[in-house]
Amino acid sequence: MCAALLLTACAHPAPTTPAAPTTPAPVKSSAAASADARPRTAPHLPGLGPLTQARIPDGATQALVVTGDTENSNTATAVLHQRAPGGRWYEAGGPWPARNALKGWTADHSAGDLRTPIGVYRIGDAGGRLPDPGGRLPYDEDPEFAISGTGFRGESLEGSFDHVIAIDYNRVPGRTPLDKERPLGADKGGGVWIHVDHGGPTQACVALDRDDLRALLLALDPAAEPVVVMGPAPELAR
Repeated sequence: MCAALLLTACAHPAPTTPAAPTTPAPVKSSAAASADARPRTAPHLPGLGPLTQARIPDGATQALVVTGDTENSNTATAVLHQRAPGGRWYEAGGPWPARNALKGWTADHSAGDLRTPIGVYRIGDAGGRLPDPGGRLPYDEDPEFAISGTGFRGESLEGSFDHVIAIDYNRVPGRTPLDKERPLGADKGGGVWIHVDHGGPTQACVALDRDDLRALLLALDPAAEPVVVMGPAPELAR
């Protein structure tokens, strides 16, 4: 589920025969090996069309791209990309399985619609019930992140907010994810986070497996002005 639950209410071996002599494989030069080790880069983020790409701030050098199959899908794939000097992008984390809201995605989110907002949003503030795992984002450890109850599939929600990253949809950047101020008004929803997957769809958030979320927290760098780019593939391809 989502922050709305807190703010408004995740034999034996076979015998062997001697092998025939083989010709040793050629050894690559150190330069060639070095080239193979370099990450593959691209001038633009994979899967994003010109309209979506244009919404990524010039200063952002980290982008978490969360892609669903269709407007109504509630599962997705998340990949962290890093922009190298020169402007080319490469994969820096994932792909990770993800979940989103029960009814899918929307470009016009409102409170209680059970859809995840489509768009490009800053992700710069973190927190959770458990201590900071060692990341660089500002982190608010608070017992108020504790949650109980069950999700849409009857799964336990306990531990879903052990670690969260606030998505800057209808919130004031720089504050704890628990902050309740809604610049666009309460009817536009809020409390949209990246949190621990509880085994079912969310109310509006994005959910990642616990280890994947911790890896993301450790990778994100506030100096890179990270953003999340999220939505169904056809919309992101525009």
